[in-house]
Parts: sequence; structure tokens; C-alpha cells
Amino acid sequence: MFNQQFDALKLTVIELPVEIEAGIPVYRGFIRELPFLAAEAHSVQALYRNLLEVYQEYAEEQLATQIEEENEEDAMTSSLLSYEDLLKYYDGESFDGFEHGNDDSKP
Repeated sequence: MFNQQFDALKLTVIELPVEIEAGIPVYRGFIRELPFLAAEAHSVQALYRNLLEVYQEYAEEQLATQIEEENEEDAMTSSLLSYEDLLKYYDGESFDGFEHGNDDSKP
């Protein structure tokens, strides 16, 4: 019942045995596929809610990291290189949107 969201994400929650601390039950668990994402609470429902929150934060961080890496890759394009650098690294290749002024094939 509580793990429907995790089933949709294809993740498995491992519930640890209940422990009693100061007369209050403490439920602990973690995500099997990501064991560093763990949580604890005083009810099973709260445990799953906490695990979802921890997973959501993790997913957002991963997405932000992925976007930053894509932006860094986009910054390294041939448009940032000078004509001499282009010839140094890509001698003899043609580029999209790049035309050399000494094109003899034009009539």
C-alpha cells in the first residue's frame, strides 16, 4: 500500500526491524537500489514519506548535475575557436555553418 510510488519508480524499499526507543517504536528503512538513501520515522507511513522526500532531493540534485554537465559540453564548440585553432584541430574537415573565403568552386 505505501510502496506504490516506489513501485512506479521501479525501486524497492527495505524495512528494517522495528526498534523501541524510549517506549516509542522507530521504523527504519532504505532504498535497495540506492542504499545511501535511508530514513527513519515513528510510523510506517511516515517512513515511506521520508524516503520519498530523500529520493526526491537526490533526483533533483542528479538532474541539476546533469544539466550543468550538458551546459559545460555545449560551451566547448567550434564556434568558440579561432580560424587558426579550427585548422589546427580539424585540418581538412568541413563544418556546419563554416565557410572559408577562398572557395574556388564558386563560378
